[in-house]
Amino acid sequence: MKALYLETAGGPESVAVREVETPTPKAGEVRVAIKAASLNHRELWIPRGQYPGMVLPATLGCDGAGVVDMLGDGVTGAKVGDEVVLYPGLNWGPSRRTPSKEFGLLGMPGPGTIAEYICVPVENLAPKPSFMSFEEAAAVPLTGLTSWRSLMYKGELQPGETVLIIGIGGGVATWGLAFAVAHGANVYVTGENDQVIENAIKMGAKAGLNFNEPDWRKKVMPMTGGVDVVIDGAPSPSFANYVRSINPGARIVIYGSTAGNEFKVNATDIFLRSATVLGSQVGDPQDFRDMLAFVDKHKIKTVIERTFPLAEAKEALLYLQDKHQFGKVVVTI
Repeated sequence: MKALYLETAGGPESVAVREVETPTPKAGEVRVAIKAASLNHRELWIPRGQYPGMVLPATLGCDGAGVVDMLGDGVTGAKVGDEVVLYPGLNWGPSRRTPSKEFGLLGMPGPGTIAEYICVPVENLAPKPSFMSFEEAAAVPLTGLTSWRSLMYKGELQPGETVLIIGIGGGVATWGLAFAVAHGANVYVTGENDQVIENAIKMGAKAGLNFNEPDWRKKVMPMTGGVDVVIDGAPSPSFANYVRSINPGARIVIYGSTAGNEFKVNATDIFLRSATVLGSQVGDPQDFRDMLAFVDKHKIKTVIERTFPLAEAKEALLYLQDKHQFGKVVVTI
């Protein structure tokens, strides 16, 4: 089969579409003929050697949707021909609060989705929402799940509350906007330019701020009237700019460190507001089921920026690196 393959961590230029062995499902596994996969920034970090527990060679990709085409021994609850979307994790464990030490994602350390076939435990399958194309469904798992857990499980978002989403245009932030609007929240965003903010307003955001403007912190409170929930994947440059605009009891959810690991916290900004700063990581299988049910109920469609065929998967990765602005980049197979 063909797959997006990485042998040495020489940067995104070192990936290649090549022939690899077609997998056969083990007991308890199913094989899925992938119809579409989507890219995440981890597919840029892995070729740079910036991912913990690197194991090479590897097939890349943790997001995928397709059709079940083979069952391993002992499999129940799935049949050949099922149209499915894949839970992107493996071995979450029994606790809802935190993953087990064995938890990992497809595409490192597990098998990757940017391939013609993948074998996964039957528990990783969920029915593809019928109103979605394979391309739309493939763009849901990692960023949608991360956003859902950040907003709903960790952030405990309630209808009517005010949400600030940092860095609109990225996958997690864009899903967060869609979820929060559908949930009845008042949503505000920050973004890198006026165009992405305008795109967010078309999706239902009330307003937004360009985070490249100096002193944007002075505009947060007048714009929002006070923030109840923040989801932020780049707190290093942003945290200080919104923390004094949070309401009493606010929840600030950190799900990434895109712009650096360190940021300064003044204790009084947190305890005098009885606020909480929480970390959030991907999501468990229950989050995945809850998210897909919400997506299906509200018929929320993925924002796709561009699609590429599998033969151009390397070009898709370079596009994500150099040109991506708003929505998901998808590889069709």
